[in-house]
Amino acid sequence: MSVANVVLWVGGVILVAVAWVRGVPYWRRYQVLRAQQDNIHRYETWRGRPTEPGPSSADLMQVELRRRAQPWILAGLVGIVMIVAGFAVH
Repeated sequence: MSVANVVLWVGGVILVAVAWVRGVPYWRRYQVLRAQQDNIHRYETWRGRPTEPGPSSADLMQVELRRRAQPWILAGLVGIVMIVAGFAVH
């Protein structure tokens, strides 16, 4: 085991942890908002009401939450790659 292994493992674990703490709240809120919108859409369809054209404020918020979560998801993936690379380096 070399210093490079340990540095990659520790760096990867830290990156995954930070990505989890920072990104998961955005992603969870996005999922809740999407589920609520799906429920509203099913209810309006059941009632026979047409949906209004154009994006709603909830649609815009979903886009914003997804935009905020994506960099943290990418950071978590980079952390996982670092951990795997730590096992590959000799």
